[in-house]
Amino acid sequence: MIAICGDCMHNACVATSITIRNVPDETRDELAARAARSGRSLQEYLRGEMIELAGTPDIDTLAARVEARKRASGLMLSSEKIIELRDAGRR
Repeated sequence: MIAICGDCMHNACVATSITIRNVPDETRDELAARAARSGRSLQEYLRGEMIELAGTPDIDTLAARVEARKRASGLMLSSEKIIELRDAGRR
């Protein structure tokens, strides 16, 4: 049987605490205001933002995926050809 975390509903979630020091007051205040507007505590809000951030690929990962897809497809179109095809579809 797989354990489900009651907080985040992920399989076998193991909680880790993170401390961030030297956060400017203005930054903390803005984040607290955003949390309040979303009806969450600051901790809940930041936790959600961190999970979303970690789930979003960074630019290097995205570029690697694009290159892998280009190689796998065998198609090598120039930027000019892509723009030409895009614009032709708008007419």
